[in-house]
Amino acid sequence: MEGEEARAREGAAVARDLLALGYEGFPGTAALGPLCPDFRALCARLMAELETLGAVKREREGGAEVLSLSDGPGTEEEVLRQLAGRLRALHCPDRALCGGDCATALREPGACLRLLRFLCTELQAARLLRLRPPLDPSLAALPPPSGKEAEEGAGMVQELILTLQALGLPRPTPGTPASRLLWDLHAKISELLPSLPPGSLQPLLSYSLDAPRWEALESLCQSLRDQYCCRRCLLLKRLDLTTSSFHWSDRAEQAQGEAMKAVLIPVREALTPESDVSIAHILAARADLSRLVPATSKAARQGTCCAINKVLMGNVPDRGGRPNELEAPMPTWQSRRQDGGGRKAGCQYWGRKKKKK
Repeated sequence: MEGEEARAREGAAVARDLLALGYEGFPGTAALGPLCPDFRALCARLMAELETLGAVKREREGGAEVLSLSDGPGTEEEVLRQLAGRLRALHCPDRALCGGDCATALREPGACLRLLRFLCTELQAARLLRLRPPLDPSLAALPPPSGKEAEEGAGMVQELILTLQALGLPRPTPGTPASRLLWDLHAKISELLPSLPPGSLQPLLSYSLDAPRWEALESLCQSLRDQYCCRRCLLLKRLDLTTSSFHWSDRAEQAQGEAMKAVLIPVREALTPESDVSIAHILAARADLSRLVPATSKAARQGTCCAINKVLMGNVPDRGGRPNELEAPMPTWQSRRQDGGGRKAGCQYWGRKKKKK
């Protein structure tokens, strides 16, 4: 019973695929098997369209044939022989259908459904590939980008994918024009803007840019790069000093030191002082970035306060360290002892007086 239900579901799925592909008038042909002329005609039509779309390259050897549609004697064996060859050309994963004894394989329960399902999926893929625009031969002759160009291209693609995900848009199909993609982004953003609070996403640069302003913008961008580079150098120096302090211990001289280097060196080499701030970041800046909010303000503390801030420290011992309470050491005199020990009489030595209370 379970096998019959599975075949019934498979038959319904194949019927839906055939209707979606535009093949009507073949109800129940798979159940009749290779002996049915309608089944052979359906297979021949599917194969013919696959060959038209370029999915199957026929090897014409002395007038090689297409799938026969006649009903003469020996037609079934001839069609199945040709069909097995076409399936091998399509790299069909079903070894039984691609074998030499295709007639015996198709007489098994569910074999005809598997054959039609495979041909339908191959035809769907061939139609989708046909929709792709042809590649420009001049572009195909160009060498692929490498090095910095490849990294920049990968970064732009990643940013575009993140933008589409944030807006809830699907990934574009290969070959989508850039103008079409930009129009879709503009339409989606224009649709979402009215739902934001008033005054949101106001640009920091609200005036049009002419040549002098573009030069001033470039100068501002260079100043920001220098500033961020200086800050990154400071943070990296602090990181280097912190990591080097771990190697001063006795444990670092053993295997633990090598383990720390193996972990830290790759991470440190990836951190560079150069900043990636560009004019695009400045153009994307919003007006709320120009408002300076103190870190101790009530609005800022709402996001940073925690339970540890309410813990009060008790009295701590006085560790000294105040230079104004220290006095310079003064020389003291000590007489000679009777046993001859100690320092010579009249010799002075430097000592430290007690601190005045």
